[in-house]
Amino acid sequence: MNSELLNYYEAIEQASADMLSAARTGNWDEVVKLEGACVLLISQLKAAANESQLGTTEKQLKTRIMQRILLNDAEIRHLAEPWLEDLNQVMAGKSRMVH
Repeated sequence: MNSELLNYYEAIEQASADMLSAARTGNWDEVVKLEGACVLLISQLKAAANESQLGTTEKQLKTRIMQRILLNDAEIRHLAEPWLEDLNQVMAGKSRMVH
């Protein structure tokens, strides 16, 4: 088994879960910080994936991990929508003031 690659997927999943927890409490600074950690982990995963591959069982586990990450991401986006809409309104108001 190639546990190194799975470790990266699991670390990304944990960061994703942590991001969701932060989003649920409205701690968007923490969400952004954790998103940066995810970017780094994904970069490291890509480099490691160039050197090795997952077996059939590992691929099934990877698929389950990725599904959980996608569910977390969807919920984070849903929680962020009101915040993003507020930001859009603020930015629209500023642009009207400038013109």
